[in-house]
Amino acid sequence: MFANRIPSRRTVLTAVALAAAACLPALAQAQAYPNKPVTLIVPYPAGGANDAVGRLIGQKLAETLGQPVVIDNRPGAGTTIGAALAARAPADGYTILLGSLASNAVSPHLIANPGYDALKDFAPIGLIGVAPIVATVNKESPYTSLKSLVDEAKKHPGDVMYGSAGNGSPLHLAGELFSQAAGVNVTHVPYKGGNAHTMDLIGGRLAVIFDTTTAAMPMIKGDKIRAIAVSSPTRLPDLPNVPTFAEAGYPGFEVQAWYALYAPAKTPADVLARLSADLGKVMAMPEVDSKLKSLAVKPAYGSAQELGAFTQTEFAKYGKVIKTANIKAD
Repeated sequence: MFANRIPSRRTVLTAVALAAAACLPALAQAQAYPNKPVTLIVPYPAGGANDAVGRLIGQKLAETLGQPVVIDNRPGAGTTIGAALAARAPADGYTILLGSLASNAVSPHLIANPGYDALKDFAPIGLIGVAPIVATVNKESPYTSLKSLVDEAKKHPGDVMYGSAGNGSPLHLAGELFSQAAGVNVTHVPYKGGNAHTMDLIGGRLAVIFDTTTAAMPMIKGDKIRAIAVSSPTRLPDLPNVPTFAEAGYPGFEVQAWYALYAPAKTPADVLARLSADLGKVMAMPEVDSKLKSLAVKPAYGSAQELGAFTQTEFAKYGKVIKTANIKAD
């Protein structure tokens, strides 16, 4: 008779509760972040130095997260296409952005409707590194120093021309900031992206370009152009004979490109903490340090809190420059 007894309602409920409790650890493990591939949006074309930074970080994050990190190149509109896509993605940690000076501090001031708020629509994960600005001239140029360049600009206002990848590009803003620091009138010549400005520098049609080390270093090492100053606090190991802007008499010239990781705003705090911690692990890898340096990027890991403060400072700094100089996007 015992075998045929019908269990009481209380017995059934107890059994169900015990079974559910037994399943909770497995369920939690199945839902733990991350349990599927993560997409890293890189708002630059494939194949360039910016893309190389994103692919390096993505590859190493995949190792620490235990899930593939898929690189999604979304270039265009001064990086705002990719940044806007990341801002609108679900805030679950499965879509993150390789942010930069352009996407998170410059372009939002230049484009009327970029599709995102650079400060409100992103949660900082961590800073990756910085790329100092380097003043470069034609290798046969008579300008062997910043002083000689400034002397010429003061002697013939407007005659000294500098090139950039376009209105509002980091190169343009670097040139504008330098002209303000030096108190000179130099003429900006914008190009439609690519490397046409560098080709004109090589050809002697431009006097100077204020470029990032990431872009300029291959040309410098290839003896195509000559560096006359770098914006880093100290001289660069790869350019030991090139003085800093501070050494050349312009300590207030503090301009550098940079790279960082962001997630959509409202991403859960525990997910952000995991991503930030794993980025810290990636940045501690010797191979990452050496690879970034080979790309002329100075590794400079910063926590989520530090990146948040840094982003606000850079956003305000370049917003002021753009407004003061009345710079408009192409």
